[in-house]
Amino acid sequence: MGNFTVTIRKKARYVDPGLCNACAECAKVCPVVTPDEYQMGLSSRRAIYIPFPQAVPSSYVLDMEHCLGNNPVACGKCAEACEKKAISFDDRDQIVTREVGTVVVAIGAEVYDPTEMDDYGYTRFENVITSMEFERLICAGGPTEGHFVRPSDQRQPKRIGFVQCVGSRNPRMGRPWCSNICCMNTVKDTLLLADHYPDTRSVVFYQDIRAFGKSFEDMFQRSKEAGVRYVRGLPGEIHEDPRTHHLIVTVENTTSGKLERHELDMVVLSVGLQPPADLRKISSLLTLSKTSDGFFMEAHPKLRPVDAPTRGVYFAGMCESPKDIKDSVCQAGAAASRAGALLNAGKVTIEAITSRIDEAACTSCGVCVRVCPFGAIQWTKGTPAVVVEAMCAGCGSCAAQCKPGAITMRHFTDEQIVAQVRATLAQRPEEKVFVFACNWCSYAGADMAGISRMQYPASNRVVRTMCSARVSEEMVLEAFRCGAPVVLVSGCHYADCHYINANRQTVKRVQSMWAKLEKAGVRPERLQLEWISAAEGQKFAKVMRQLDELRRTVTPEEIERSRKAFKPKVRRAAAEAATAAPVPGTAT
Repeated sequence: MGNFTVTIRKKARYVDPGLCNACAECAKVCPVVTPDEYQMGLSSRRAIYIPFPQAVPSSYVLDMEHCLGNNPVACGKCAEACEKKAISFDDRDQIVTREVGTVVVAIGAEVYDPTEMDDYGYTRFENVITSMEFERLICAGGPTEGHFVRPSDQRQPKRIGFVQCVGSRNPRMGRPWCSNICCMNTVKDTLLLADHYPDTRSVVFYQDIRAFGKSFEDMFQRSKEAGVRYVRGLPGEIHEDPRTHHLIVTVENTTSGKLERHELDMVVLSVGLQPPADLRKISSLLTLSKTSDGFFMEAHPKLRPVDAPTRGVYFAGMCESPKDIKDSVCQAGAAASRAGALLNAGKVTIEAITSRIDEAACTSCGVCVRVCPFGAIQWTKGTPAVVVEAMCAGCGSCAAQCKPGAITMRHFTDEQIVAQVRATLAQRPEEKVFVFACNWCSYAGADMAGISRMQYPASNRVVRTMCSARVSEEMVLEAFRCGAPVVLVSGCHYADCHYINANRQTVKRVQSMWAKLEKAGVRPERLQLEWISAAEGQKFAKVMRQLDELRRTVTPEEIERSRKAFKPKVRRAAAEAATAAPVPGTAT
């Protein structure tokens, strides 16, 4: 923790920013014309260009992919026109290595590309544009210098429609999340149109307007007062009049229950946000978790909202979830504060939840290395494994997977958890549903059910573990030996594990135990696996009701069969401890 070696690729600019004075003489003679990415392809640029007006440093960059090269016959005109001699075609990328103490991940998000969902005619109709293209068209620094015109005929549109939730809140497209910024961005755009072009009529087609921020509701009301019409319902189809290029929008107004047809000059698709393409690569580089929507997952949504599960790594901005500028700024300040606290500490005290390896008992099999989600175990074939405690998060996956019993957790050892199992089932076990619940989600979900006064049978007995992957096969079998009719292993949602991907080991282990139970003549459904999050108290109560019904179907004969089916095993570490125990009456 706090010791990162970072390799950085510094891309070649081919223009020395210290010499370039942005005179633009090079761009005037450049013969290459290519679409301008900053202007969303609505205008063009040269192969040598300034990326955007506020670029720092304010100097030109050479796009070598489109440049004709340094062949005197082909080109080289920009170098000849540069009086400062700032252009060098021999410039190359540089690899820089830095030792850093913390890493802030702020890779942002990407805007949804509506070409794959062509229900609204984005690829077919020239006057259907995205909200990003709208921003460039109405901006004074845009391709039309702030004159808002239709792309088809360069005329000012009088009737403009906005379609919300394009690429958001759409489970059919695999994007069920809300992109957070779209509603208020559209409200802002309608106010811009009303301010610049008072005679413009705007209509917004929406599911819900989510104006949750400070003064957002006032802004929404101002938009209505400016004459903007809000229609609750998303268009079913859009057609274009080939003669006038007007767009015919058909929509069901769910408020009035009527089918409406709107003739518009232009349609703006309010596109949502999605995780960036390089998020997967960054995730593997820094060993980060992802939520089900594909964004990075923080260590704790309330208590550690900017911390990554990997210590020393922090989040800022939309890589963690879609958010507006204000929230991004707040999170960036929090990430800087957390990083500064770690750097100023010099040395930190970690929780006593890490694992220890008994070198004498370790067989150097390397299984613990493969199951550790944090890469905290170092191992070379033929030598005992070693735990890097600063990297260990204490999930316990390695201890549960270690067959020789060489790994011991500093908190809640195997023997302590087994002792909890035995004590819990010591009396009338047939009346109880035994539950292993992970610390971060399922146990918190049970707590949520309790504080919410949700009703469910009182037959469950919960033992908390740091992760569902901490539950070893021996712990489950011990519960059956003690007479448990039903055992539940519960953890975070499969894609939302707080220990990166440790609960994938839970799935493999439970599947193996199901096969073992069936082979022993024990009903596999007596061992259940459920994913329950901290907010799903209602689901916890529902699962407990279902398991109590299952418990009532388990006969005393089945309980007795499972008691006898699995002979107790003495773990090697416990056996060695018993062997090494001093004989009473002897000197120690």
